[in-house]
Amino acid sequence: MKRREFLRRAAPVSALPFLVGGLSMRAYGRSPLLEALLASSTASDRVLVIFQMNGGNDGLNTVIPLDVYSDLAAARSNILIPEGLVLPLSGTAATGLHPAMSGMRAMYDDARLAIVQGVSYPSPNFSHFRATDIWLTGADYNQELGSGWVGRYLDEAFPGFPTGYPNTVMPDPLAIQIGSVLSTGLVGTHGPMGMAISNPNSSYILPGGSDLAPDTPSGHELTFIRNVAQQTQIYTTAVKDAYARVNNIATYPTSSLANQLKTVARLVGGGLKTRVYVVNIGGFDTHSSQTDSTNHELGNHANLLGAMSGAIAAFQEDLAQLAVDDRVIGMTFSEFGRRIKSNASGGTDHGTAVPVMVFGKNVQGGVFGSSPAIRTTSGNIKDNLDMQFDFRQVYFDILRDWFGSSPTQLQAVLGTPRFALPQGPLGIISPSAVADVPGDGAVPREFSLLQNYPNPFNPTTEIRFELPRAASVLLEVFNAAGQRVGVLAEGERSAGVHTVRFDASSLSSGLYFYRLRAGGFVETKKALFVR
Repeated sequence: MKRREFLRRAAPVSALPFLVGGLSMRAYGRSPLLEALLASSTASDRVLVIFQMNGGNDGLNTVIPLDVYSDLAAARSNILIPEGLVLPLSGTAATGLHPAMSGMRAMYDDARLAIVQGVSYPSPNFSHFRATDIWLTGADYNQELGSGWVGRYLDEAFPGFPTGYPNTVMPDPLAIQIGSVLSTGLVGTHGPMGMAISNPNSSYILPGGSDLAPDTPSGHELTFIRNVAQQTQIYTTAVKDAYARVNNIATYPTSSLANQLKTVARLVGGGLKTRVYVVNIGGFDTHSSQTDSTNHELGNHANLLGAMSGAIAAFQEDLAQLAVDDRVIGMTFSEFGRRIKSNASGGTDHGTAVPVMVFGKNVQGGVFGSSPAIRTTSGNIKDNLDMQFDFRQVYFDILRDWFGSSPTQLQAVLGTPRFALPQGPLGIISPSAVADVPGDGAVPREFSLLQNYPNPFNPTTEIRFELPRAASVLLEVFNAAGQRVGVLAEGERSAGVHTVRFDASSLSSGLYFYRLRAGGFVETKKALFVR
């Protein structure tokens, strides 16, 4: 069996739970996809929290188009929110929020919430399972992918996982999923990565073992499982330590989502280097009794939106109090929206486009797109909403502007553009926070010496440095006693990105230092050689 196929099949076996804050956390092996997000030289401390609204959210009952309210009333009078109760948004008379979403309305008015209207993809699927898979993998409607949109990037950038992890550069899990099953979005082409919170009553650790496994295919896979078990115990300590360093400061409402976010806030605030978190809130499959039959601002959907809005607002306040809100953005998504017309059961059926909300201190607040069209030119009520933005345009903005992905990396994640960017990127990230990472072929803006990869290494590793202009360079390696043991680059080098290989096969195991001198710039970094 090939290693890649084994890693896919071994996902449930390699799940190793432990307790943090009363929740059982399962650790999975690392993946090259999430490593790429971590390895960005200028955005290495940034965090994305993905909010999955399971069931298919009714966008027209969430982000309410006030400028076409009369058309909306004709389409769904038995569930319509009274116009006077819709929460107005600062700076626009066209759009409002459900009255249960006061917390997120305050975030919008404070320019910390972006609403992207009409997000979908061509030929949308109405199956919960297939539609969810499309959003998580970034696939076309007629394409099946075995890896997630987050996971593919590091596969391309850092082949060879899981050798060398955890290490001094990245000692923590790359992703944390709150739920019993790891999200498909966090699966790379080499298998699962990250940690998943599951049943609080299950707490066990697979034994790592110390005897030598046989040099056979099954022995190699046994060695891999043991390595994952050993990594897990290191992750356990890192996560528990981060969780214990700080307490929640904000007051959260009582809900499952709030409990998930309280844990995320403590882990981020406690210094965990994890870059991607996934949280879930379910119940959005509102085919019937979506609202109270007499008070449409109340009911099942209002309860869901209120729980989400209150939890997110408390989470954002907690991050600010913990002084880490500049590091975090969040993104909501649901596998599809609902129909324009309500049904006779006081609910809505599976539909097409849905609003996506992105929030955080470094988000460019506002409404992206226009209110959805409710009627056709003939005056008949349409069945489904038109797509205004492909969901992969949102991913594009987050990967490029928040995590600093290069054009080549974006193509590795999203493929040869299968979606249109007619006006270019959306611009969801605040201009002052856009990651300053040079694109492919671009000249770097400043001198930089990057961390070697892999690290620890045996016996070779690669070191990259960047020059904004031609300069005379000297890249040297020293041992722990300060003795020079090698020169990796010397002389004139052109502007651009340069990569050299450090071969330590003739040296002893231990800590080494590499120093770059170029155009008045001097920087030193550490590399660990372990035989």
